[in-house]
Amino acid sequence: MEKNNTDFKEIEEKWKAFWEKEKIYKFNPNSKKKIYSIDTPPPTVSGKMHIGHAFSYAQQDFIARFRKMHNGNLFYPFGTDDNGLPTERLIERLEKVKSKEMSRSEFIQLCTKTLKEITPTFIQDWKNFGICCDYDFSYSTIDNNSQKISQKSFLDLYKKGEVYKKEFPVLWCPECQTSIAQAELEDKELDSLFSTLKFKCEHQDLLIATTRPELLPACVAIFINPEDKKNKKFVGKKAKVPLFNFEVPIIADKSAELGKGTGMMMVCSYGDKFDVDAITRHKLKPKIIFNKNGTLKIKEYQGLKIKQARKQILEDLKKDNLIAEQKPIKHPVNVHDKCGIEIEFIPDEQWFIKILDKKKQLVKQGKKIKWYPEHMFKRYKNWVEGLEWDWNISRDRHFGIPIPVWFCKKCGEIILPKDSDLPINPIEIKKTCPKCKSQAIPETKVLDTWATSSLTPQIADSLTGNKIKLPFSLRPQAHDIIRTWAFYTIVKSYLHEKEIPWKEIIVSGFVKLQGEKMSKSKGNVIEPQTVMEKFGADALRFWAASSKLGEDLDYQEKDLVAGKKFITKLQNASKFVFMNLKDWDGKKPDKLKPLDELFLTELNCSIQKCTKSFEDYEYSKAKQEIEQFFWSNFCDNYLEIVKKRVYQGENQEKKSAQFTLYKSLLTIIKLIAPIMPFITEEIYQNYFKKFEKETSIHTCEWPKAEIVQKDLNALPAYILLKNILGQIRQEKTKAQKPMNAECIVSLEKKVYEQLKEMSNDLKNVTNAKEIQIGKFEVEFL
Repeated sequence: MEKNNTDFKEIEEKWKAFWEKEKIYKFNPNSKKKIYSIDTPPPTVSGKMHIGHAFSYAQQDFIARFRKMHNGNLFYPFGTDDNGLPTERLIERLEKVKSKEMSRSEFIQLCTKTLKEITPTFIQDWKNFGICCDYDFSYSTIDNNSQKISQKSFLDLYKKGEVYKKEFPVLWCPECQTSIAQAELEDKELDSLFSTLKFKCEHQDLLIATTRPELLPACVAIFINPEDKKNKKFVGKKAKVPLFNFEVPIIADKSAELGKGTGMMMVCSYGDKFDVDAITRHKLKPKIIFNKNGTLKIKEYQGLKIKQARKQILEDLKKDNLIAEQKPIKHPVNVHDKCGIEIEFIPDEQWFIKILDKKKQLVKQGKKIKWYPEHMFKRYKNWVEGLEWDWNISRDRHFGIPIPVWFCKKCGEIILPKDSDLPINPIEIKKTCPKCKSQAIPETKVLDTWATSSLTPQIADSLTGNKIKLPFSLRPQAHDIIRTWAFYTIVKSYLHEKEIPWKEIIVSGFVKLQGEKMSKSKGNVIEPQTVMEKFGADALRFWAASSKLGEDLDYQEKDLVAGKKFITKLQNASKFVFMNLKDWDGKKPDKLKPLDELFLTELNCSIQKCTKSFEDYEYSKAKQEIEQFFWSNFCDNYLEIVKKRVYQGENQEKKSAQFTLYKSLLTIIKLIAPIMPFITEEIYQNYFKKFEKETSIHTCEWPKAEIVQKDLNALPAYILLKNILGQIRQEKTKAQKPMNAECIVSLEKKVYEQLKEMSNDLKNVTNAKEIQIGKFEVEFL
């Protein structure tokens, strides 16, 4: 076992170095061949590749490798996503610092230094896994070129009137201390207390239930449904807020649901999006009680974090007998996807891209793209139709691409840089207002990560001197970022070019362990580095090819074991074939034996199926087809049938078998090469390179199916031969005889006639002294 481990490690190291040295994955922008272009997901620099990366990147790599062989010219760049909040949180964790406690320049310097140290190791994980990107065409979402393209996008959209700045109750993360976009929200089920509190109106109790008593000091109104017969007498009056003893108006509004709780609801600034809407509609004056760091700024509870204040206020309410009822509940709460902390709505001035007025156009754009699986378009459509806010593209953080703008405080003029000055950091450059000559103030906010990642096709294309242009051939990604990466890229391509970013999109699923999604918090994480150490990259890729697009896949070690067995069998079969090709002249005989022709016809049928499966992104079907053909047709049947011919056959019959063995094995390793690149390169270089012209198996042409109708017509005879062979083997097993036991085989006349031309091969493989006509029988000698 140890030797095998050493073997695959040596094989992987050898061919990684070879691919890099020989530039096997180099994109040729000057080639006349049609380009197949992939808008690769730039993984967030997070320390190392995780199993989800391995799963989804393997699946796109199967397609990339197939297209390289099939089309001949592949553009498959590599990017890293290393700007904005995810990077800040990584650096804070690694360096044990808080960005908000450091000066901006110090923190940016620390980010840049740390990224320089960790990124090469991070990228190496992808190389180790055999991802065939052209790493010379690589980008980072924070490099100067990406900054320039991202800032130019902002300026172009601002000039078109698609970008605006507005003070508004934005989604705010008190942990990350930044505004966020709707796409960054996740639902999390949390434990809470549902408390029914005693408000007062003209000495009567008004019972109102809430999970957020800390918002009582922010209460601006009480809503009662106008059809609420029981409570409508209170409409137009004032209600006294418990504990804080100030009065708020009681207003008739249909958003207070009949039959829900007590039928009355408190409106606060701001508990949720409904509060934002209600306060805007009724022109109520908001009371903002939260600081941006998630602490309260009202005197009695000054400086307490939101959850601390909630606990303290409940205790104070209980003490004053202001709680009528209380019960524990579980309910979904919006949290920030980067940190898992509940979001708040806090008024702040932020930058937005207009998208709410374009929902119909954006659905149409999505419909123009071919989605694999098809039902994933529905997720995209539902997301677009459910949008409630324009796209908030500004972030209150240190590390990111600066928003290239200055303001004049005196006259309100917004000052933009020239395109030729990009990339630019407004903080580092002083500007004077061109209108009133006052000193301009630089924008300190940075762009949201997705404001740049939404431009990955344009960034990648810029590396080629704009030889690709939109739309790219393919976008591969996971289903959890349809609402972000897919959606935002479609938005930007529509706003800038009125074009779709790619013709097709493939969507992968998640990796699970015993039916549960893997996560560090659950402690059920499998690391691909550990798996590759034990089983090798090819075995892990073999596992990743087991599920259909869009489907989640359970991690099971037995699938890795199956992958290793396949590799071992492939090596042994190759060794056997070439042991018997030592005296072969490398030429195709003038005439092949009927059995060999029919076997190659069946192989051609498999080529057709595999090619169509890869073209339709059904790599799991291709894998099944190759696996079945290799194990059953090639190893169990054909190799056994022709053994005697290659050992003892006469000149032409031996050469026919030798040619067929060579051609079929080369075809098999080409078909499986997109899925298992290391072992196929090893076999190609060891055995085939001296006969073939190509430097690597991965630059070879994809096999073409050479099917002749007459061979297809004769194929049933070959299938019949395999069936009869299976039956004879069964008879030997039943009689507890070895497979090489001598026998006489009787076949029905019709069967005998169909197999007449292949009877010698049948005799050889079954060790039959004679094949005669009669009722099917196997007689042992």
